[in-house]
Amino acid sequence: MENEKMNILLAEDDKNLGTVLKAYLDAKNYKSTLCVNGQEALEEFNKESYDFLILDVMMPILDGFSVAREIRSTNADIPILFLTAKSLQEDIMEGFNVGADDYITKPFHMEELLARIEAISKRTEKKKSLKKSNTYTIGKYTFDVVRNVLTADDGEQKLTSKEAALLELLCLNMNETMDRSEALKKIWLDDSYFNARSMDVYVTKLRKYLKGDPGIEILNVHGIGFKLITS
Repeated sequence: MENEKMNILLAEDDKNLGTVLKAYLDAKNYKSTLCVNGQEALEEFNKESYDFLILDVMMPILDGFSVAREIRSTNADIPILFLTAKSLQEDIMEGFNVGADDYITKPFHMEELLARIEAISKRTEKKKSLKKSNTYTIGKYTFDVVRNVLTADDGEQKLTSKEAALLELLCLNMNETMDRSEALKKIWLDDSYFNARSMDVYVTKLRKYLKGDPGIEILNVHGIGFKLITS
């Protein structure tokens, strides 16, 4: 989706921050609407068609989680990015439980916000195009997302939930770089050093499962993340 076609609903009760964020999004050729509480955001969402939601977690009247939960009851696809002043495990878990695509912790750089919007939007578009089959083709392999199974002519490999979640993120970013921090927060719920080491182990396992096709590689992109490439 092109920037100028994306309509963003921004809910932030800090009027100064909200005004700055709206001005930045508008300057980047997005169309944005600012709401200052959760109830206003929900009413606005029901009045107009939006492509992307940015919700502050801590808002008066209705918090961001409540807004997301209500919207997810009727719309399973619209991307949701949470803004949070906290990085507590239970808050992160709650965010993903109500259907968040990602979160960003205050304070943050505007460039990071933009990068997350673009990454989530790209991933969402790919999900839509692949949603009917729930499968990905990776070289000679077929990855069944529902069953968590990787299949080739010589048999099938059952994946753990984390292996499957990681492989799906790699597939959604096929031939492009998957951001390490984004993957850690989505699957492990935080991007700590120890979780990063754990993810490295899972990447090694996925390489082993896919080694039957020499045209498949999972590359380390130094300082950024990983890239699944097929030839």
